[in-house]
Amino acid sequence: MASPTPRPPAPSGFALRRIALFEGLADTCLARIAADCDWRQLDAGQPVFSRCSTGSDVFFLATGRVRITTYSPGGREVSFRDHEAGEHFGHLAAIDGHARSTDVLTLQASLLASLSREAFLALLAREPAVAMRVMVDLAGLVRRLTDRVMELSTQGVPTRLHAELLRLAQAAGVAADNTARLEPAPSHAMLASKISTNREQVTRELGALARRGLLRKEGRQALLVTDVRALQALMAPLP
Repeated sequence: MASPTPRPPAPSGFALRRIALFEGLADTCLARIAADCDWRQLDAGQPVFSRCSTGSDVFFLATGRVRITTYSPGGREVSFRDHEAGEHFGHLAAIDGHARSTDVLTLQASLLASLSREAFLALLAREPAVAMRVMVDLAGLVRRLTDRVMELSTQGVPTRLHAELLRLAQAAGVAADNTARLEPAPSHAMLASKISTNREQVTRELGALARRGLLRKEGRQALLVTDVRALQALMAPLP
């Protein structure tokens, strides 16, 4: 029987400096948070928590990358978004005390710090700046979900795919020449899970964009959006 992976030693507050939620906090405050956290190093492809589980810890991604996703009763994956190093997740269950609403899976080897619900709520009470950032984050979540519901309810697959590619391009950063490099390139299955369609239809629509010259493969790992403004124009409402 394999021995369990040893738990890494608890990092100092320095490891939390890149967490956006904690920007501007004093070193003594970061050290206190770090000491209150449980630290875990996970390999790629490992679950962090699952939908309907009862944990209520808040997670801070020090290094690595995770995906927020869930599955239908029939096993179909529905992806929401990926979190990069410096972001946090799991705070909905900490705030309302209910079960988890999504699954979270590591996409890369990741160092995670988790804070208990009690410690997180105490942090919000003593650090108003952190509490305000949490509220802004929740407002942004509501707006993103509203946009997604509108897309799924009113737009066809091509427009939904254009919208998702535009979001990825903006997150990756639009260069001065109006291009955006998506690296690693999103898989067809991942795009399908985000826009509620099948992989075959995503493949067809990506091929159509490539034939129009708006997408181009860059090596084996990257996808180049060659004209971000033209991609955005495809989403403009008809007169």
